[in-house]
Amino acid sequence: MSNRFVDRPEAVRSEDALDLERLLPWLHEHIPDLPEGEPETAQYPGGASNITYALDFGRRTLILRRPPFGTRPKSGHDMGREYRVMSGLHGHFPVPEPLAECEDESVIGAPFYVMEKLEGIILRRDLPEGMTLDAPAASRLCQAFWQTLIDLHQLDPAQVGLTDLGRPEGYVGRQVRGWNERYERATTEDAPEASAIMRWLDENQRPENGRASLIHNDYRFDNVVLSPDEQLRIIGVLDWEMCTVGDPQLDLGCALAYWIEAGDDDELAALRMQPSHLPGMMTRDEVIAFYEKQTGQKVEDPAFLIAFGLFRLGVIAQQIYYRYAAGQTSNPRYRDFGPMVHLLVKRAAHVAGI
Repeated sequence: MSNRFVDRPEAVRSEDALDLERLLPWLHEHIPDLPEGEPETAQYPGGASNITYALDFGRRTLILRRPPFGTRPKSGHDMGREYRVMSGLHGHFPVPEPLAECEDESVIGAPFYVMEKLEGIILRRDLPEGMTLDAPAASRLCQAFWQTLIDLHQLDPAQVGLTDLGRPEGYVGRQVRGWNERYERATTEDAPEASAIMRWLDENQRPENGRASLIHNDYRFDNVVLSPDEQLRIIGVLDWEMCTVGDPQLDLGCALAYWIEAGDDDELAALRMQPSHLPGMMTRDEVIAFYEKQTGQKVEDPAFLIAFGLFRLGVIAQQIYYRYAAGQTSNPRYRDFGPMVHLLVKRAAHVAGI
């Protein structure tokens, strides 16, 4: 196995420290054959919501996921949901093996779950230092990335015991109302005025089309694990807390909100979170055409889908910035989320044509 580009955790931030004295007895009780001794604990830097730790016991490394510290949205950061989804998908779709779930907040102060570590490469804003992808390789990776989302959309929820995960009827309307309400609840004094785009999304909802599937709801490259040996092969998809059953094309729109292409202007390029701009990667229009070809379904209302995805991403950023502004976290990364919200709301309005 080549370890050169494998994703590595960093030192745990002081504000996110784990209480190992309480955690270790629980781990040994619930995970058979766990090596004795205190693990080396580290934290993955990616993501800006849930916290992901690596617990290295020498012969075995576990991954622990917990919600962020501070105030949490009632419907967000659901560790039990994420654990259930991964338990259903394991063996049917590329996900790490879930091991144990804890709902008792007295252990580490919040619900959490533990899974096996999936050793691999995770692409963040730029490729790992020293890693290169020529245009043909980037094209193959791009197709594999989008085909994996399509494979999820074509997976029968009944096959994995997840038919009751969501309510497909009225899904689009609930999503629009829900994200509009979340934005209003997370507003800070410096938040952008968003009433126009919220009203447009409410008045221009795509009609119910009867199609429903499992949807990831936060699909992007840094939630995908690549094989260390075959860098264009996807071996795992992470971060399932928002997975549900609903309109798959809304999931496509949310994924396209992250997709910055090579020809985008500097303002939009500043929002790039993944190497989707590389030569060989598809444009957003090409992604839509690829999705239509592979599924045999026309992508309806692309402007609504992408505008919704951009606004929703802005709400997520605003929720995180709200925690920072309220002093619930001191992570300096979150200071820049305020300006990011302004750009996302502006871009959503631009796509909507308002």
